[in-house]
Amino acid sequence: MRITVDIDDATLKDLARITGERKKSPAVAKAVKEFVNRQKAREFGTLLREGVFDYPLTNDAIESAER
Repeated sequence: MRITVDIDDATLKDLARITGERKKSPAVAKAVKEFVNRQKAREFGTLLREGVFDYPLTNDAIESAER
């Protein structure tokens, strides 16, 4: 989808450097995708801490099974 966004030159330059992208559109797309993924991970972490998921193994049991 195409959209128009106003981003100042300094921020866009930083964004290109951070993402490693040379063109503006891929840099913005990469940044937005990363932001969305981080938010989803944060929400998932909150759900885990709230005990929404009922997982039968303890942390010790999981760690010992990985060895």
